[in-house]
Amino acid sequence: MGKGAMSQGNEIGEGDNMAAWLTGINTIRIQPFNLPPLGPHDAKVRMKAVGICGSDVHYLRTLRCADFIVKEPMVIGHECAGIIEEVGSEVKHLVPGDRVALEPGISCWRCHQCKQGSYNLCPEMKFFATPPVHGSLANQIVHPADLCFKLPDNVSLEEGAMCEPLSVGVHACRRASVGPETNVLVMGAGPIGLVTVLSARAFGASRIIIADVDEERLSMAKKVGSDECILVSRNSQDIDEEVTRIQNAMGGNIDVTFDCAGFDKTMSTALKATSPGGKVCLVGMGHNEMTVPLTPAAAREVDIFGVFRYRNTWPLCLEFLRSGKVDVKPLITHRFGFSQKEVEEAFETSAGGGNAIKVMFNL
Repeated sequence: MGKGAMSQGNEIGEGDNMAAWLTGINTIRIQPFNLPPLGPHDAKVRMKAVGICGSDVHYLRTLRCADFIVKEPMVIGHECAGIIEEVGSEVKHLVPGDRVALEPGISCWRCHQCKQGSYNLCPEMKFFATPPVHGSLANQIVHPADLCFKLPDNVSLEEGAMCEPLSVGVHACRRASVGPETNVLVMGAGPIGLVTVLSARAFGASRIIIADVDEERLSMAKKVGSDECILVSRNSQDIDEEVTRIQNAMGGNIDVTFDCAGFDKTMSTALKATSPGGKVCLVGMGHNEMTVPLTPAAAREVDIFGVFRYRNTWPLCLEFLRSGKVDVKPLITHRFGFSQKEVEEAFETSAGGGNAIKVMFNL
């Protein structure tokens, strides 16, 4: 996974495997991508649906995301699904023609975290489009077959690609033990906030409130299952008044709050709004450092914990999609093909925000 190299020649052949390469700030070029040999436990997958994530946009704008820095050209993209073209000699569960969703991270399976089952925390993780590992916005990629999950017949390739962002919400709900008696508050109605609403509903949450600064995003949140939508400001001086409005809208305890933005204001609101003995889960990573009211939250025994990506979520995501418990289709707001012009337009659309929730490439 993520292996391969940019072609050194200037000539592009008719049968070349093409990929979207991040070559500089605000610069993406569609150029040949040489794949590694197929290993005995690998699968060669023809990509058919690839979504744009906020981290992709961040890399495009700054060539970095948190501590990961793009130092040389890198293939972008990690939310993906495709069709199996070839499998290695030891692969028994997949055959050419199978439609699959791809989990984008390969852990080492040797470290302490992997052996304990928390493979998402593996320090040696190789993750699509996380430098220096190449991503999946390409005609074809090679990936471990055990990270390729066959799609149910009634689940589309686009929905398969949406398993990646949906997995973040599913993992967060598992960490927070969301169930039928849980009242949930979600801070932030971006793509991750919306999949967290979908996940909380699928886990049986009794009531879900979402807060955001954007009315258009809140309108989408209402469509995907939020019971109440609270428009808030960007001004920290408004926190106390907004907490009162949120608590009144819930009409009961706020058992779990998911901060899907990760800013001082959203986390402060989460800590103040959550009921005594409740939980605050930090999902978004907007700020690297925050100033928040920890001591009052500790005095009310509010548990605070984080999530990083996901683990063991694809089977459940696919079951949610198959059964209809989760419908991600409304989140896919824009679609583009795979030409130089369309790739540039797609990233501009995603970066522009507005009514763009999930921008999807159809290859």
